[in-house]
Amino acid sequence: MTQTLFLSRDESWLGFNRRVLEEAQDPTNPLLERAKFLAITASNLDEFFEIRIAGVLQRLEDGYNEAAPDGKTLRESLEAIKEETHRFVADQYQCWNEQLLPAMRKAGIRVLKWDEMDDDARQSASDYYQREVDPLLTPITIDPAHPFPRVLNKAMCLALLLRRKRRGTLGPVLGVLTVPRALPRFVRLPSANGTEDFIFLHDLIERNAAAMYRGYEILSRAAFRVTRNSNLYFQEEESRSLLETVRAELHNRRKGDAVRLEIESGADPEIVDRLRVNFELDESLVYHTDGPVNLSRVMMLYGASPRPELKFRLFVPRELRLNRKSSDLFDELRHRDILLHHPYDSYDAVVGFVEAGAQDPNVVSMKQTLYRTSADSPIFQALTEAAQTKEVTAVVELTARFDEASNIRWARNLEDAGVQVFHGIVGLKTHCKLALLVRRDPDGVMRRYAHLGTGNYNPDTARFYTDLSLLTADPEITAAVHSVFNYLTAHSESDDYRPLLVAPLTLAESFIRMIQREMEHAAAGRPARIIAKMNSLLEQRVIEALYSAAHAGVEIDLIVRGICALRPGLKNLSERIRVRSIVGRFLEHSRVYYFLNGGEEEFYCGSADWMPRNLFERCEVIFPIRDAQIRARVRDEILAAYLADTVKARLLRTDGSYVRVREPGRESKIPAFSAQDFFIEAAEGRADAKDIPRVDVSGEPKRPARARPSAVAAD
Repeated sequence: MTQTLFLSRDESWLGFNRRVLEEAQDPTNPLLERAKFLAITASNLDEFFEIRIAGVLQRLEDGYNEAAPDGKTLRESLEAIKEETHRFVADQYQCWNEQLLPAMRKAGIRVLKWDEMDDDARQSASDYYQREVDPLLTPITIDPAHPFPRVLNKAMCLALLLRRKRRGTLGPVLGVLTVPRALPRFVRLPSANGTEDFIFLHDLIERNAAAMYRGYEILSRAAFRVTRNSNLYFQEEESRSLLETVRAELHNRRKGDAVRLEIESGADPEIVDRLRVNFELDESLVYHTDGPVNLSRVMMLYGASPRPELKFRLFVPRELRLNRKSSDLFDELRHRDILLHHPYDSYDAVVGFVEAGAQDPNVVSMKQTLYRTSADSPIFQALTEAAQTKEVTAVVELTARFDEASNIRWARNLEDAGVQVFHGIVGLKTHCKLALLVRRDPDGVMRRYAHLGTGNYNPDTARFYTDLSLLTADPEITAAVHSVFNYLTAHSESDDYRPLLVAPLTLAESFIRMIQREMEHAAAGRPARIIAKMNSLLEQRVIEALYSAAHAGVEIDLIVRGICALRPGLKNLSERIRVRSIVGRFLEHSRVYYFLNGGEEEFYCGSADWMPRNLFERCEVIFPIRDAQIRARVRDEILAAYLADTVKARLLRTDGSYVRVREPGRESKIPAFSAQDFFIEAAEGRADAKDIPRVDVSGEPKRPARARPSAVAAD
């Protein structure tokens, strides 16, 4: 196929998941962290099937087979995806069987089969089964009186091929047992030799299955799991030009249909065939697992094994310190803006900002957007307490993917507490991260104070997502935040949200204008450069603008964690564009946009990627960085460190593949520098911007960093 200007959206995402798998395969990572990375790849793949594969199957069934920007039709794309996912699953289980299991056993963490267990372990497991497991099981036999049960999405099940012991009965029948979701996937076993021993819950159930099927002979058995279409969201990923009313009904029609069957590789072909026919799946959507079905369960080993030497070294985030002359946080913000880089800077400062608003009697009004939050969120508690004495408004997004039920509960509880709850604008997700306080200050003046962020108001995920937070009392920024809240609660559109960029109103056009402005600077011989860090890059108009800018002479560095449809290195088009992805200990989630602008630099951060859904289907906010010291930190520390990374960075090649800057565990002339390690060391006071290697526009280091011990190596 002729090389197109755009890479495949789904194949690019699969490439990202493979980079996560590389972290599981990397022997320089601590062992239990590698197991955690493997579990993450499995969880990621689940969502990919539930949403993306389900969506492609829907559209094919609906009669669509149009070509995507990468030149492939839907059917061609599906075939390529299925080939890659089968290869990927094989690599996952090779990592589990050949790398992680032997290494864990050597380290004293054992996942045992029944015949490997000693008498004490078997007795303990049997007691646990009788006490905790058996009361929750419902054995089912499929026959004319008992149709195939409704197997829940991603529920672990056991299929048994059964034959009646009485003579004269018909041939084999199928039995199905659903593994209880309420129980841990691993059962801890006693050990006399100091090892950490476990057995999979489904293996324990399989061992005891005969007692539930008395009168039957069990001919064979196999664990399986079905992934179903959870696709309420595919529409926002695609072109907005489709016939929406027709598609809405078609989407609902396929909701819940099976899109993947995972089953143990040793399963009897008759079991496989009966399940496949029942779930109406093509053979190419059956995935045979050379090991335990659902590797995301491996995540539980991480929490169940108290082995700090097998995990990343803990570090203490840097706490916000106020100027000694400041009486409180509000006093501090009247004199300067504050930028926090999470998780290296403690998220307690953000929580403290909201709590201060709730507790301070001089704060008269609070407004907050909530997209995702934690189960025991202190921010939720602060809002409910504040509602007793203040005007409190919350804009809660009810359709945050897979958090719908919990967000509905949050919304109801907030309303019960007296909070005014809104759900944004019909047809748009509220994805912006904003908090606004109105306070009567000691001088009698009513002032606004705001938090604007790149990540959710979730203290739990803030420990392992990298995000940026801006705390400010800047009158122009806070007034614009106020206008955004009016837009969200009253659909009161403004022609101008400056200095903020707001989707779907001004954001896309503003970014494209800034890219074109760099092109004009380059054409006029003025300094021109773009550095952009984001999760995904897919919007075609933005990519075309970047191509034009690069062709005109603009040097462009893109730090894109996940999907990237832009193809770098195309002759006479994108040779000045470099794309890197950083996958490491923390999930890179911050969005940062830098424009050299002929020497008049501009810096922006916010909640939006360069994706169609962010630019057109959501309410997003991108905010400027105005403080000179903060701008220097973003440029010379944060962006500089990411561009200098040679340890966790992978470079995107023209063909869509990624290559490591420096192969782990191998001798290399390229000095080792990890941005995430550096940020930890900087938070602990052991490094600063002078330790970052300088890089030229190609991304190659010009000098090595000062030698330091790794911040994330095992103790």
